[in-house]
Amino acid sequence: MPFRRPWAILAPMRRSPRCPICAQETSRTNDAFPFCSPRCRTIDLGSWLGEAYRVEASPPSDLPVEMVEQLLRGPEA
Repeated sequence: MPFRRPWAILAPMRRSPRCPICAQETSRTNDAFPFCSPRCRTIDLGSWLGEAYRVEASPPSDLPVEMVEQLLRGPEA
């Protein structure tokens, strides 16, 4: 069955993407995409390196409690 509204598939592509740092419109052909400029790309990298962004995770439940505690303590000097 053909699509009744073939343009509905392309609708998300019509909207101009915005830079996640400054919200300025950017182009998919931009070298810094999805950012608007190398400056915004560097700001985002700095946020990752400064640990402003974090990926939350919990330890697997099949590990023994002692091993989880050792992993949380970190390497011993």
